Amino acid sequence: MNFHIEYERETDGRWLAEVPEIPGVLTYGTTANEAMAKAEVLALRVLGERIEFREIIANEE
Repeated sequence: MNFHIEYERETDGRWLAEVPEIPGVLTYGTTANEAMAKAEVLALRVLGERIEFREIIANEE
């Protein structure tokens, strides 16, 4: 599995980062690096929970 992080700066100065391949992985930070780090952590948590509850389907593996 390969994922990428998309990030952009909001008009209020906050940074938004998301992993488009994993629904719900969307984070904010005061810097681009902070937002991306939070997105990485959240992506790992989401994938860990999917594995734990056997929600990963065959074509995602």
